[in-house]
Amino acid sequence: MYNFKLPEELIAQSPASPRDHARMLVYSLKDKSITDSYFYNIDKVLPPNSTIVVNNSKVENCRWLFDNNIEVFVIEKLDSNTVRAMVRPGKRFKTGSIVQLTDFLEIKVMQIDKEGIRTLKLNVSHDDVRLKPYEHIPLPPYIAQNDKLSNEYQTVYAKPLGSLAAPTAGLHFTPELITKLKTKHSFTEITLHVGLGTFAKLTDENLLTNKLHSEKYIINQEAATSLNKSSNIVSVGTTTLRTLESVRRNTEMFEQGSYETDIFIRPGFKFNAVDSLITNFHLPSTSLLMLVAALIADKQNLTEADAAKELIRIYKHAISNKYRFYSFGDVMILV
Repeated sequence: MYNFKLPEELIAQSPASPRDHARMLVYSLKDKSITDSYFYNIDKVLPPNSTIVVNNSKVENCRWLFDNNIEVFVIEKLDSNTVRAMVRPGKRFKTGSIVQLTDFLEIKVMQIDKEGIRTLKLNVSHDDVRLKPYEHIPLPPYIAQNDKLSNEYQTVYAKPLGSLAAPTAGLHFTPELITKLKTKHSFTEITLHVGLGTFAKLTDENLLTNKLHSEKYIINQEAATSLNKSSNIVSVGTTTLRTLESVRRNTEMFEQGSYETDIFIRPGFKFNAVDSLITNFHLPSTSLLMLVAALIADKQNLTEADAAKELIRIYKHAISNKYRFYSFGDVMILV
């Protein structure tokens, strides 16, 4: 239901330049029309006095690359010397083994969980300055590692470190465009630290429990006040949408706080916060596609099957018109 065939040449390997010159597919939630435009025209399609909400989380240099094609992808820092990480090649990192990675760094494999994630004990702090040359921005696997793209893989408003992947819908904003938008609309920042689970394939357990991976989010008082005054909320990205709907799940007002969410937004979900969505084009068979279908279903009172069919129609238009896909690709707005 959420599958589509994408020509490999449409997978973007680098961003649009300038950022706001990405192509933009405009989908009307009111009449199902599709219009082709560019992101710098975003103001022309936003409802008057919208509140544009962005995720300001900053991507960490969590991909550690060493000689002999050894990779340690740090998912979580447990203390100053202990991390949870994915590793490659896995056969080098068996429970109890000690791996010498550099002349100053060795790690001991303390534990391996059922998903293959290792708990690693370092002989130095993970903040040791000698590690810096080995730390890289974690570009997605379909993009060749290229440190020249590190700044391009951060939004221009990124602040607190914590994400393992970029909230990519926000990559299209430039400082100049934000300044222009602020003359007519509100611009509000929240924080959700993106985990790898955001892009994971759906499992039977997800569908049975109606829950996804857990992610941490923060809304401060300034953001809560702005959101409570809003007449039209435009979510920039699925992570922002997930945050906003999590806050409003059990309350009629936005409240400040720091929480975790495992919310699974799929067709049948009732939206209490978000009116419009800006998002990139996503991988097949992921929760992100189901989230977009859920918004279509809710705003148009459609069944899941009909909403999925409508979403695939949109994607077929994007493919036939050679939109660029995934993290560095083009953008769509559902408004």
